[in-house]
Amino acid sequence: MDQGLVVIGNHYPEFSYERDLDNLRDALVRLDVPYPVAQDNDRQTWGAYNNRYWPTLYLIDKQGNIRYKHIGEGAYAETEAAIQYLLAESYP
Repeated sequence: MDQGLVVIGNHYPEFSYERDLDNLRDALVRLDVPYPVAQDNDRQTWGAYNNRYWPTLYLIDKQGNIRYKHIGEGAYAETEAAIQYLLAESYP
């Protein structure tokens, strides 16, 4: 956060046991996930972004606009460049 980057995960469960918040918490600890993850059991966040694919990465700028979207794995250099570009932008 010291440079302005905030990472937030959104978990939309595929299986019924994944709907349980304690199971999600256990998985986050077991996998050593270092950022907060929202539980999206009712698909409200996925629906708001009209998301259909996993994984999908969104970069949202300092004004709250989606500026980059990547579906699937890979494109790491492109994603890093987009992050650096957005971090360099000024914020009024």
